[in-house]
Amino acid sequence: MANISHKMTARPTAQHADGRRERSRSSRSKIVAALLDLVGKGDVAPSAARVAEVAGVGLRSVFRHFDDMDELYREMGEVIEAQVMPIILQPPTGATWREKLLDIADRRAMVFETILPYRISANLKRFQSPYLMQDYRRMLRLESDTIESYLPVMVKADVVGTHGLNVILSFQTWRLLRHDQELTVDDAKAVVRRLLGDAMAGMPED
Repeated sequence: MANISHKMTARPTAQHADGRRERSRSSRSKIVAALLDLVGKGDVAPSAARVAEVAGVGLRSVFRHFDDMDELYREMGEVIEAQVMPIILQPPTGATWREKLLDIADRRAMVFETILPYRISANLKRFQSPYLMQDYRRMLRLESDTIESYLPVMVKADVVGTHGLNVILSFQTWRLLRHDQELTVDDAKAVVRRLLGDAMAGMPED
């Protein structure tokens, strides 16, 4: 009888624990979704209280799931990166390195446009966050390494020119055109392609 009684009481306890875990996962997901929603709509520096309000949870719940806003931004970054990384890592099309860079330019326009508000938001906080600063530098290295992996040796030997290509195809240039100069997506793409074409014209063929 003792064994039967133990099994009968253990099952509801396990179900209760599973329910708590599910509610915890649901609350955490709501909090991350709220931050994504707020930043995506232009609130690039939302407070924890505002995130809690949109998520429909208490402020204490935000910091029960996340030690601080830095950790919450980290999770937001992981969600965004999971969406765009397959596009970033896809090999560019084109028979020559010039054609490949033009394809990278078009692809980055799509990626940068997707991440624009989230990257701006993270950039505002990176000087107060070692993690966000480290992640910022990691993305800069990824951007430059991706470009340089398709450049011929003679082109890479032009260090100044290579730096110029990285600037043209950087997120910061896209942000400048779209956010600061308020160009349309098509106009920003046209500027990048023009700058890229002019820069490549003075470089060796291979």
